[in-house]
Amino acid sequence: MTDEEIFERVRKLLKDNMETGGGKNKPDFHFTRPAPDKYPFQFFWDTCFHVFIFCALQEHDMAKRHIKSLFALQQKDGFVGHMIFWDHLRPGRLTDFLQTKPKLSNLYKSHMSSLIQPPIVAQAVERIYNESGDKEFLIEILPKLKRYYNWLSENRALKGEKLLTIISPFESGMDWKPTFDKALGFEPKKANRKLFFKVIGVDLKNFLLNYNLKKIYKKEYFLVKEVGFNTIYAQNLQTMANLCEICQDADEKIYRLLSKQVIQDILKFTYNEEDAAFYDCYGKNNEQIKIKTPTIFYPLILDDIPKEIVNKVVKTHLLNSKEFQVPYPIPSLAKNEKAFDVEESIYIWRGPTWIVNNWFLFKFLKEKQYKEEADRLIKSIRELIQKSGFREYYNPLTGEGYGAKDFTWAGLIVDMIKTKRENDGQQSD
Repeated sequence: MTDEEIFERVRKLLKDNMETGGGKNKPDFHFTRPAPDKYPFQFFWDTCFHVFIFCALQEHDMAKRHIKSLFALQQKDGFVGHMIFWDHLRPGRLTDFLQTKPKLSNLYKSHMSSLIQPPIVAQAVERIYNESGDKEFLIEILPKLKRYYNWLSENRALKGEKLLTIISPFESGMDWKPTFDKALGFEPKKANRKLFFKVIGVDLKNFLLNYNLKKIYKKEYFLVKEVGFNTIYAQNLQTMANLCEICQDADEKIYRLLSKQVIQDILKFTYNEEDAAFYDCYGKNNEQIKIKTPTIFYPLILDDIPKEIVNKVVKTHLLNSKEFQVPYPIPSLAKNEKAFDVEESIYIWRGPTWIVNNWFLFKFLKEKQYKEEADRLIKSIRELIQKSGFREYYNPLTGEGYGAKDFTWAGLIVDMIKTKRENDGQQSD
């Protein structure tokens, strides 16, 4: 496929999956479903991915409408849930139901879940501003962003800490991630019904506590500092500082300082020097979970990570033929881990390739002069789309597509192509 063919296919995919509604004393909404049937709601970080895609397609107005829809039901304290159920009387699946507070109004009003997702929205807004130059939009959205990030720092950082804690495996965006097995008391191995009930049990217990965070922290059912989540948090705090600077907002210094503090704690709590890897931590003692997933690489994109650590982690793991080297990278778990499983199942994120990992690491590899590895990630996505279409995830050994069909995340390839064009153009000047 040519670049132009890919761009047009992605454009059609997103528009086919689009939903619009509201009016008559109801908030307006405008979002893209990640998949028409399996994921019909507005999801937090999916919406941000769609913004990056729309900006690559020069659809800036569409991107703005998606962001405004994402914040349309924002609570006064700043909270925004990881799912928004527009015009749905109740969530479609048991797991969705357990991820919302037990409120009668949820039966007849649009509402949000009580969980969060990786807070990448500041970067999405920054992309819109950088591409469109629309300062009025930025000025309109910035107060909403500030309330959201302030809620995160005030409610999801345990006392005396800077890293954010997730209270459910579903908050990471990487459901069934094998690193969570340890925190759940499940021996790392192939997933089974025991793991299923442990994961659903966490949401059930949180539901029964009415998602009261003080009570949840006290019970310690599931308290994890996920390294990918916190890397994105650190990035976006830096972005918040940049956006405040543009708008001459005095809070710029607060976000810049907090970003540096989060990065310091990522190094302090998640980096394992002996293994040359960044690991998730769990519990109030921040015990490292030594299981290798692609998020061991995520902090490498942060500017304050020492260069010697960057090079060591890449050489030790990314270029290791026993771990992440497969025909269709990047697998969601290292090949030599006990839980590695590339087949299709409900226990996703335990081996198959997910496009978001390629997208996230692509820019880092480009910037750090790992050009060959970066280009391989784009090449892999091209081949996966050509072979299996726009699927939720893929077999890293065969390229077979699994999960939802017409899934939008594969559309992130257009942002990668755009970045590659800009980067190659700068190199040739």
